[in-house]
Amino acid sequence: MNRIYITLFLLIISLNLFSQMRPGQNAVDLSLPDLNGKTVSLSEFKGKVVLLDFWASWCGPCRHNNPRLVKLYNKFHDKGFEIYGVSLDEDTKSWKKAVRNDKLSWVQVIDDKGWDATSIATYGINFIPSSFLIDKDGVIRTINAEGSELENSVKDLLKD
Repeated sequence: MNRIYITLFLLIISLNLFSQMRPGQNAVDLSLPDLNGKTVSLSEFKGKVVLLDFWASWCGPCRHNNPRLVKLYNKFHDKGFEIYGVSLDEDTKSWKKAVRNDKLSWVQVIDDKGWDATSIATYGINFIPSSFLIDKDGVIRTINAEGSELENSVKDLLKD
């Protein structure tokens, strides 16, 4: 009986590992409503370097990371850098309040099903914040890069 449980456990882990997007793969398009209810697609930003950022208003580490993203965005936006922020909030009011309070001026969309959100399944997200740096051709280059690694990756991709 223990062998069955171990086999099932390993199978679940394997499926999870293979379901997550990886560097070198094309980013899967997402089309979600923004703060005004208008559908915005990730593919609209092809030709730019994009950070696909999954977060939520109730996520402490996400909120702690937002000031860093604000600095990064302000530094590179004029050079062709965008952020496509995907919130997993189920409460739209909390999401909008967090966007306002954290001064997030880039595109913000919501997939309001929380951990049951389609975007989470599509990208194989197990925790937030999670991010995918996407090049001008729509290819994922790095996953969950932070700090100087993220900044240097953005700089390099903007040169291409």
